[in-house]
Parts: sequence; C-alpha cells; structure tokens
Amino acid sequence: MTSTSTSTAHPRSEPPVAVSARPTPVAERALAPDLARGMMLLLIALAHTPWFLFTSDIGVTLMHPADGNLADRVAQAFTIIVVDARTHTMFAFLFAYGIGQLCARQRANGAAERDVRRLLRTRHLWLLVFGLVHAALLWQGDILGAYGLMGLLLVPLFLHRSDRTLVTWIVILLAVGAVVMIGSALVSQLLPAGPLPPNPQQATIGEASYLGSVLLRVLMWVPTTLSAVVSLVLPTAFLAGILASRHRVLEEPARYLPLLRRTAVLGIGVGWASGVVQVFIHLGAFDVPNPAALSSIHFYTGVFAGVGYAALFGLVAHRVAERGTPPPLPVRALVALGRRSLSGYLAQSLIFVPLLSAWGLAAGAHLSSWSALLVAVAAWLLTVVAAYVLDTAGVRGPAEVFLRRLTYRAVRPAKGERRPRR
Repeated sequence: MTSTSTSTAHPRSEPPVAVSARPTPVAERALAPDLARGMMLLLIALAHTPWFLFTSDIGVTLMHPADGNLADRVAQAFTIIVVDARTHTMFAFLFAYGIGQLCARQRANGAAERDVRRLLRTRHLWLLVFGLVHAALLWQGDILGAYGLMGLLLVPLFLHRSDRTLVTWIVILLAVGAVVMIGSALVSQLLPAGPLPPNPQQATIGEASYLGSVLLRVLMWVPTTLSAVVSLVLPTAFLAGILASRHRVLEEPARYLPLLRRTAVLGIGVGWASGVVQVFIHLGAFDVPNPAALSSIHFYTGVFAGVGYAALFGLVAHRVAERGTPPPLPVRALVALGRRSLSGYLAQSLIFVPLLSAWGLAAGAHLSSWSALLVAVAAWLLTVVAAYVLDTAGVRGPAEVFLRRLTYRAVRPAKGERRPRR
C-alpha cells in the first residue's frame, strides 16, 4: 500500500531474487484501522444479540421484536439507527484496507509478486474454511466466509486496477444497488402485505438439539454467504477500502482531513437518517402498505454509514496522534482488541451461542431488547479486557496465530531462493 500521485497502481516489478512473505510486525501497524476494528466488534455484538431472542414475535425490521416496553423500544431504536446493516459494511471496508496494507508490507520486504498473490489466495481460502467451521459449530450468521469469498473474487479483478477504474465501479455498484433495492422496495408497496413467514434464523437458534442445529446452521450459511456478495453493498465497501488503502488514508489521516470529515459527516448522516425512518416504520408510526419490504433501503444505506464510521475513526486516530503522548488506556485497549479482531469476533460466538441458544442455556428465551443489549456490551468488554491482557504480555490472538500459520506456510521460498532477512 503506497501513496502515489498517479491514478494507477500497477504491481511493482519482481526483484531479481524472490523473497518469501512474512507477517507484518505488530509494532508497525497503524492506529486507526485497529482502533476501528476494536470498536466495530461492539457494533457486531449489538447487531447479533437480537437474533437470540428466539421466543419473541419478530417485527418488520431484521430480527427485532415487534413489541416491548420503553427500554426495549429505546434499545431497538438505537440498534436500528446506529448498528444494523452498518457493521458488515464497515468490516468489509476494513478487511479490504487490511489487504492493501498486507500487500504493501510484503512488497516492501521484497516478496515476489507471485508469492503475494498466492498468500492472498491462500488466506482467503482459509477464511472461507474458517467461516464454514464457525457456522457449523456455532453461528450461522458468520461473516468470515463472505469476506473470504469476496477476497477470492474481487482481489484478482480489482487489486491492481487504476484509481479511475475503482471509482467507476464503486459508482456503478452504488447506482445498481440503489435501483435494485430502492426499486424493489417501492414496487412492493403496490402489492398487498401478507403475514410475515416464519424466520429461519429464529428457528435455527430455537433448535433444542445441537446436532440438529448444526445442519440448520450450515444450510443457512451457504445462501447467506452468497447473498452477502451478490447484494453489491459489501463489494462496494470492499472496493472503497482498496482505494483508501492504496493512498494510506487511515495511516496518514493528517493528509486527508477534509476528505475524512466529509466522508464521516455525509456517510453517517445518510445512514442515520435512513435509520430514523426505519425506526418509525418499525414502531408503526408510518403507515405503509408493506413495511417489511422497506428494510432493503435501510440495508442499502449501510454502505455509507460503514465507510463513514471508518473515516470517523481515522479522525479520532489523528486527534490521538496530535497529542504527542502515548494513547490513553481506553484507546490502547481498543487497539489491542482490533489487533485481535478475528479472535474477538469468534470469542463473541463462544459466549453468545451456548449461553443464549435453545440447545445451550437458552437464556435468550428470557431476554428482551434492552437486556440483550446489556449482554452484548458485557461480552464485548470481556473481549476488550482479554485482548489488553494479551497485548500487555506480548501475545497475539490465538485465531490470528492459527490463520497466519496456515497462510504463510503456503508461501515458501522456491528452491534456490533466499529466505527473508529478519
């Protein structure tokens, strides 16, 4: 990932002697992406816990209950406006940004271009496997598989394309997504609204048999993974992350303050405005013929809010760096979790699923929206503390270590090639 004055980013020519790839040292990681990942995991926890209220009657917005007391309604409104359909786009942006960082670091270390491509391909294949195993054992709402699939499909197509090409495709995907999602939502209002069908996600979490839930989770994971890519929202955020990484926008925020401010204000503003409308629809304040169908518009605006959140954390990182002093403890703890985001993400499933699902302790049957929100915050805080303890001890996240071993062992020096200097 390099900043250039041209509109193209062609791969550098291979060095005379190819050198194997190696992981990026923790000390060389930029603050903003890790800070954003650490905070993003709170939003992911808040987005997932409503799914576990498996005895509630689902309303017209994602998995949120149709009823509740005042505290529940406040929790639902906050989650719909700030969280829902925003976390996955922010994650896609940061995932792509990390790909750009990885490529730049490997090339700076002298890795051959073919080795970098092989490393990325192997890493994304293993992410797809991680996602399948994660879904089978614990969580059908897995997102790792979707990002692994996007990496396999989009990196070969777009990683080395010009800035102009990336911008063009971002605009195309935004336009097509708007026509499809907004158009289908509006057309649906001409059709009579029938009763909401049973939600398969709720049935999966409400399955009392663990073995039965495994089958249901895998059956849910396959179409969910494919639809995440086909929806066009995640690919749009992915391409934006590639473009931002190429110019080191989050690593050098001081150079891009006007851009970051505009992106944060406009992106979050569009996303939250759509969320407010969706809250009124969810609460029944807006009388529309087919309210459930309008959630697709809310889903579409998630790409703006997700990228806006990433820009906001770039501004926060700039403010922290401006002080010229070590970051305060909360920032260090969030960064520690961001450096272990894969472990933190999987740890949430280890906490939520056995505790809340019907085959486990079934606590989800006794929660409502506000109490589920508190469970989400508590679980996230546990991962923050654990990550900070590991960071203080100089220990990487276990899932990150495992993925690195699987990935980097596939990129070995060819016969007669030298190993990298450490």
